[in-house]
Amino acid sequence: MLAQEEYVEVHALRRRGWSISAIARHLGKNRRTVRAYLDGRVPGERAAFAEPDPFDPFEAYVRQRLSDDPHVWASALFDEVAALGYAQSYPTLVRKIRHRGLRPSCGACSGTRGGAAAIIDHPPGEECQWDWTELRDTPWGSRAFVLVGVLSHSGRFRAWVTSSQDQPHLVEGIDAVLRRLGGTPRRWRVDQMATVITPGTGRIQPSFVGVAKHYGVGVDPCPPYRPQRKGVVEKAIHYISQRWWRTALVNSLGEAQDSLDEFCVSVGDSRRRGEVTVGELADSEPLLELPPLAYPAEGTLERKVAANGLVSVWGNRYSVPPGVIDTQVTVRWRLGDPTISIFSAGGRLVATHQKVSRGLGRTVRLPEHTAALENVVLAAFTTKRPCKPKPNRPPTAAALAIAASIRGETLATEPVIDLGVYQRHVEAQTRRRRS
Repeated sequence: MLAQEEYVEVHALRRRGWSISAIARHLGKNRRTVRAYLDGRVPGERAAFAEPDPFDPFEAYVRQRLSDDPHVWASALFDEVAALGYAQSYPTLVRKIRHRGLRPSCGACSGTRGGAAAIIDHPPGEECQWDWTELRDTPWGSRAFVLVGVLSHSGRFRAWVTSSQDQPHLVEGIDAVLRRLGGTPRRWRVDQMATVITPGTGRIQPSFVGVAKHYGVGVDPCPPYRPQRKGVVEKAIHYISQRWWRTALVNSLGEAQDSLDEFCVSVGDSRRRGEVTVGELADSEPLLELPPLAYPAEGTLERKVAANGLVSVWGNRYSVPPGVIDTQVTVRWRLGDPTISIFSAGGRLVATHQKVSRGLGRTVRLPEHTAALENVVLAAFTTKRPCKPKPNRPPTAAALAIAASIRGETLATEPVIDLGVYQRHVEAQTRRRRS
């Protein structure tokens, strides 16, 4: 096969009187190839074979099967046509299906890919799009989640790093992102997240209605399986994942939040949008003012108390009395409240602490908890030597008697020596000697 440049060269040399052999030697091609292109063969197309294509008898069957089921695997079709007498290879079958365009597209699966797409106009200050992304391999060892909020008009985004996706953490993240944006648009667009939208209905969760009223916004759910409708936040998540997270040098949740905040301002806002930057475009958006306090969402966390009497919460550790060590406790908190409360498994309040900023790795101990833990440790202190590691301790007589009673047996005991019998034997021997 000749490239376009070689095709032009062949005809140019032929017009200058070169022979076919000379042209073939000059280009390093076969003489039959040169002659075929001089006779009318078109570059970029394979030569047509005179013999019929072995796939032709099976094309109608394959076309019908793919029309009935556009998702049927080519390997399954290969098994079917092979049973009908198809003798060529599986790669050849795949190539025939592709080149002849036998597999129809599925509109339900493809969405708008490859088809017509409309650009949705987002007026300034009208919409903010929300979505989560998950960070699995974190340097601190536990999974993290990032809530991303994007102004649809300008593309300015802010994000919140947290340890959970439940509704209280979602509300906390929304408030944190909005305060970083400096206000809220009039409408929020979300996907089908169960913490906001009742699954299968498209309606707002009753527990989220108060949140929307608190901030004075409307909530619009995206149609199911249509991520293009919230493409602004999808693109922002991709940008954050590849541009920030892939190279971020962070060792804790708090460091990740600080690094992400700096990235959103210094890098995210400096992106160009025509003649202006994202930051300059976003500064002109008319956003609604935020309420003075966050919506008072209440949340709980289940935690296990460590042997040192500490409970891990949001990257910090809080003390509890030693009486609940190695048990499950419930941490209750309210958004906007400066304290957290820790309850035992039975519902008893065991500790109340002032919140510490997330992810700082701090240890907060109350003096009474420290004193009580020291008393427990000192009371258990002993100078006795530990037991020998390899003693011989066979079952005792008491244990053997219990085992025999379980089996219904009578345990053999030691013989009983009767001294009276011995005395009678001695007297009998003495009488025989006298007689």
